Amino acid sequence: MVFKSINPYNNEEVGDHIALTSEELNQKLSDANSAYKVWSQKPLAYRTKLIKKAGDILKDNRNEYAQMITIEMGKPIAEAKLEIEKCVWVCHYYAEHAEEFLSDEHIKTEASTSFVRHDPIGTIFAVMPWNFPFWQVFRFAAPTLTSGNTGLLKHAPNVFGCAQKIEEVFTKAGFPKGVFQSLVVGHDVTEKIISHEGVKAITLTGSEKAGSAVAQIAGKHLKKSLLELGGSNSFIVLEDADLDLAVKTAVKARMLNSGQSCIAAKRFIIQDSVYKEFVSKFTEAARQLKVGDPILEDTQVGPLARKDLVDKLQRQVEESMNQGAELLLGGHQNNCFYEPTVLGEVTHNMPVFKEETFGPLAAMIKVKTMEEAFELSEESQFGLGVSLFTKDILKAQKFASRVSDGALFINELVKSDPRLPFGGTKKSGYGRELAKEGMMEFINRKVVYIK
Repeated sequence: MVFKSINPYNNEEVGDHIALTSEELNQKLSDANSAYKVWSQKPLAYRTKLIKKAGDILKDNRNEYAQMITIEMGKPIAEAKLEIEKCVWVCHYYAEHAEEFLSDEHIKTEASTSFVRHDPIGTIFAVMPWNFPFWQVFRFAAPTLTSGNTGLLKHAPNVFGCAQKIEEVFTKAGFPKGVFQSLVVGHDVTEKIISHEGVKAITLTGSEKAGSAVAQIAGKHLKKSLLELGGSNSFIVLEDADLDLAVKTAVKARMLNSGQSCIAAKRFIIQDSVYKEFVSKFTEAARQLKVGDPILEDTQVGPLARKDLVDKLQRQVEESMNQGAELLLGGHQNNCFYEPTVLGEVTHNMPVFKEETFGPLAAMIKVKTMEEAFELSEESQFGLGVSLFTKDILKAQKFASRVSDGALFINELVKSDPRLPFGGTKKSGYGRELAKEGMMEFINRKVVYIK
């Protein structure tokens, strides 16, 4: 079987990748297990040195890696470069903090000495998506490999070129054979990989459907899973908000990566006294965005990664309009392109409110009070994050307990940061990545008790 990477901007073939045979896959699984036995015993200082080197290689080859992102999945090149820079950051972050995170935790008991060690557990299987093809992998790999585990990557088939480049980063950095491997395989071998005795846990970033399927297989084999799934983040604007700041942030929060982000702001919940002004300013700002060839530095919105994604977005827009949503901007598709689109007068029963929308589409919802805004925000099957814009910070903080999502950002867009734990609730998944919490996900917290 051959997987082809197709540039969504011009439909040209970027490359083809031959699927592993059963024998080749078995060998890679064996290599990962063998590598773990050696890698896990290497001094932490050795592992942190190599992950820092991986960050340096990313930095030195930023333009090359960014171009691969752009031609495989259509991300505007300026944003692709920022993605690589963020990968540099996460590598250097764990190189600096791994010793602190993995140090023994001494606990006073009746023993002469009792403490908790933090040991690796084995090979971790990662199933990763196409929308942030480098970042999603490195936010998993940097803490996981540095803690002494080995990693197997099954990337999305349309970004196998990126997967190959990522494996090259670790090879160039001097990671031993088998510590990190990219697998050119389809979904049909997922259970075979998960069931392998050397694979101890699974991490997946992707759709709800994919997460549910992988979690079921992991559960069947009694293996831990971490899921980062979809999102329908609300962006709440109260009447006392700095509207210019809110609009500027909102456009970025919705249109970054051409709207293809699980943590993008998707439901804009605005207090009625400022609704008209906010929507007008947002619509005008969205109208000014430059749409075009993603390889050009000034392009702000590129194509979506695949045409089926555009078709789904068009269906969501049309069904919502049939239910009374007002088209304020855009609403048209052209092959893999979708115009920046704004829908007004959206209600909670419309597809653009209930479903995750993956593209440059903003749904505007009007509310009377702050209480109503939070109630509508909670009316979602997803729970990644909420943005709240207000000048009353103390009041905003009091409402934090009413947010069931994994994050509340006040006067800022929801974003991932190596220094902060990242993850969701409800159908957005479970577990945490990044910060110390992310490193602890695939660790054996081993008690040592000495009488």
